[in-house]
Amino acid sequence: MAEKNGEVQEIKHQEVGHKSLLQSDALYQYILETSVYPREPESMKELREVTAKHPWNLMTTSADEGQFLNMLLKLINAKNTMEIGVYTGYSLLATALAIPEDGKILAMDINRENYEIGLPIIEKAGVSHKIDFREGPALPLLDQLLEDKNNHGTYDFIFVDADKDNYINYHKRIIELVKVGGLIGYDNTLWNGSVAAPADAPMRKYVRYYRDFVLELNKALAEDLRVEICMLPIGDGITLCRRII
Repeated sequence: MAEKNGEVQEIKHQEVGHKSLLQSDALYQYILETSVYPREPESMKELREVTAKHPWNLMTTSADEGQFLNMLLKLINAKNTMEIGVYTGYSLLATALAIPEDGKILAMDINRENYEIGLPIIEKAGVSHKIDFREGPALPLLDQLLEDKNNHGTYDFIFVDADKDNYINYHKRIIELVKVGGLIGYDNTLWNGSVAAPADAPMRKYVRYYRDFVLELNKALAEDLRVEICMLPIGDGITLCRRII
């Protein structure tokens, strides 16, 4: 809330794809304007603004989460990475800018058309050579990777922001592909806050539909002794899993 001419007014955030679980929009806007937007690379800003015009812009990674992923990848010195679910490529660009010149991202999405919205910006940023984009369902490609033992334990970081009803199926596969000490990031694990709401609470139809799948994943990750986990209230919730076995 803010005060103007003696009247209290509500401040609405300007972030496209806003998924913050902060109760105060003003606080979220403060975070964006103080630490995110001033440091956002020009290419990521351009892609964020282009994505804002797309009718499905709520699917995009939020700017604060993009900043978090970019720093995280640098901290772990990630080089060989994977992304399941690309959309227009905002998180993909955050990754490509973070990894070294000879780093690689295996990027999968069922819709190349959306990816090509952001591709000219990614190319202009000089990082498109790091991306190996594959169009189509991710599960068959993951199964193909698993057939070759040389792929096991070779990925430093894997980011999943795709169909929630397959998150469990993705985990069963990518846990074998990420290296011991490597990270997996699952996006949307707080799912609009619905995971803490009563089952009969009012929800949008798509939120209710995927809620049980997200709850199933969260329970499975909490019980998976092969990983250490950390659930963070960034964006719509991101759970980091560090493989230890």
